[in-house]
Amino acid sequence: MVAGFAPTLIAWQREHGRHDLPWQNTRDAYRVWLSEIMLQQTQVSTVIPYYARFLERFPTVAALAAAPIDDVMSLWAGLGYYSRARNLHRCAQAVVEQHGGEFPISAERLAELPGIGRSTAAAIAAFSFGVRETILDGNVKRVLARVFGIEGFPGEKKIENAMWLLAESLLPPVGDVGMDAYTQGLMDLGATLCTRGRPDCARCPFAAHCVANATGRQRELPAARPRKAVPVRHTLMLVMRRGAQVWLQRRPPSGIWGGLWSLPEGEDTATLARIADRIGINDSAVELQPLTPISHTFTHFRLEIEPLLLDLPVAAKTLQLAEAEAGWVALADLDSVGLPAPVKKLLQGLTGTLL
Repeated sequence: MVAGFAPTLIAWQREHGRHDLPWQNTRDAYRVWLSEIMLQQTQVSTVIPYYARFLERFPTVAALAAAPIDDVMSLWAGLGYYSRARNLHRCAQAVVEQHGGEFPISAERLAELPGIGRSTAAAIAAFSFGVRETILDGNVKRVLARVFGIEGFPGEKKIENAMWLLAESLLPPVGDVGMDAYTQGLMDLGATLCTRGRPDCARCPFAAHCVANATGRQRELPAARPRKAVPVRHTLMLVMRRGAQVWLQRRPPSGIWGGLWSLPEGEDTATLARIADRIGINDSAVELQPLTPISHTFTHFRLEIEPLLLDLPVAAKTLQLAEAEAGWVALADLDSVGLPAPVKKLLQGLTGTLL
């Protein structure tokens, strides 16, 4: 089965795989890289419009490298996993500054760039330069676990290492011209047939040899991540509105929503009052009005947000910070600011219902 895996997959992809995605049929490493970063933990249908907008705004890696980080974060807003956007910008700058604007050819050199892991580097090298390297993303792990009956959670280091060895043994022979089709085939098989919930085994080219199909264990393989209770965190958000403007501040570069613009946060109303006081709002008569709570789920925890509205008269005296880390932003200009999705939804609600 190992010897016949690559030719079977290549033949299947050429006849039944995906051939019309926006980032296919190109050797442009910039476009390939951009798509691979966006596709990390994100569905194709979600990525396509973001990919188009990015290319329109940043047609080359040099254009992306030269852009302000705020422009990058604004276009990325809503796509999630925001460290990808920060690394995207850093990587573009590294390619321009260290490699003369050209992406390295080898997977090893590509993996040295910000935000590019081993599997992503292999995909870029294979699609852009035809390099013989294997990928091992979540879709590929699922395919290998089912076809070859690999037990254990693929995120466990021991299991993952074994899968890397298997994946390398399945590669087409040296000199084979089908690396594009092989790599795309691994992605297509996991995304279209060997799906997590409802695998279409009847159409799979490996159905006759698949351990999971033969034993009826499609739902058991690959093994699920060991369950842990999802921790819950709580925070208060201060929505300071002055007419048609709202006060925003940039979050730290690391951590959740790193580098995005958001609302001031605190554990209690006394903390929020101190925040307001620091920017010159110290009127004891102002009242905090509770807004509809928001629940937002991240990969490893759930965040419960309690927004409190502080409505200020337009003529209120406030300290306009000189540095570009906080300030008043027009509610009409929210689309031009990189905002976390739940915060943007909250502020759009203010525009639609309270103004």
